[in-house]
Amino acid sequence: MSITVRRFDCTPEQVFTVLADPWVYPTWVVGASRLRSADPDWPRPTTRLHHSIGVWPLVLNDVTRVNAWDAPRRVELTANTWPFGRERVIIEVQPRDNGSLVLMEERVVSGPLRFIPKRLMDVVLNIRNAETLRRLEYVAKGRAAEALTAAGRAAEGRLVQGQNELDREDDLDELD
Repeated sequence: MSITVRRFDCTPEQVFTVLADPWVYPTWVVGASRLRSADPDWPRPTTRLHHSIGVWPLVLNDVTRVNAWDAPRRVELTANTWPFGRERVIIEVQPRDNGSLVLMEERVVSGPLRFIPKRLMDVVLNIRNAETLRRLEYVAKGRAAEALTAAGRAAEGRLVQGQNELDREDDLDELD
């Protein structure tokens, strides 16, 4: 079992906004190359993502299923990477200061990967999951910045609209 921990400069809610969007899954999960489809109620428990792993032409179709979803604290997934095996992945997020502490636990539960020596498998998974968490933080921070920019544009639009209304009132006063 591999456990990887990283401090994020974003809130648990911002992290779970990314986890809830199946279409960005390949941007933060190391090894995922494309998303083929997602169940419409993702991330409700028992829903699935249909994605691919690898690099063309060596691409395998994969399915990841939600076992538990407790936003913004915890998600448990099962990833099927057949013919290699099946992995259980748990991501736990705790608030810390202005950010969060994210723990990712991954364990091979079936298939040929179980026969790789545990220490070697843990080293490989720790390297992979450190990069996965780094990418997850980048996407979450990017989403948060987008939301702030959009909110700023909306506020600016309301100010301009309000100013236009005041200008029209001034124009009407001049007509009187």
